[in-house]
Amino acid sequence: VEMSGDAAVYVLDEPTSGLHMHDVDNLIGLLDRLVDDGRTVIVIEHNLDVVARADWVIDLGPGAGHDGGTIVFEGTPAELVRADGSLTGEHLRRRLAATAAARG
Repeated sequence: VEMSGDAAVYVLDEPTSGLHMHDVDNLIGLLDRLVDDGRTVIVIEHNLDVVARADWVIDLGPGAGHDGGTIVFEGTPAELVRADGSLTGEHLRRRLAATAAARG
């Protein structure tokens, strides 16, 4: 991500692909700083950690390829985990529950 320019909008397609979890956390911090600086950041991503930290989620589905392409959800991550009909919401709900259980 080039941060030295004056770009107002950044579009990233699966930026976590191949990254170690520590690097994913660093990337999320970088994305947060861009947004805090007034930039618009659009991320196409499957990583649930990134989805959970998003300000707004647009979930396409209901499946992949020819079975997808329809907006099945639009809203915040908190709303996504309560949404019916979103596989992403279902996976995120399970992930957050497992994380909470691991923390005790």
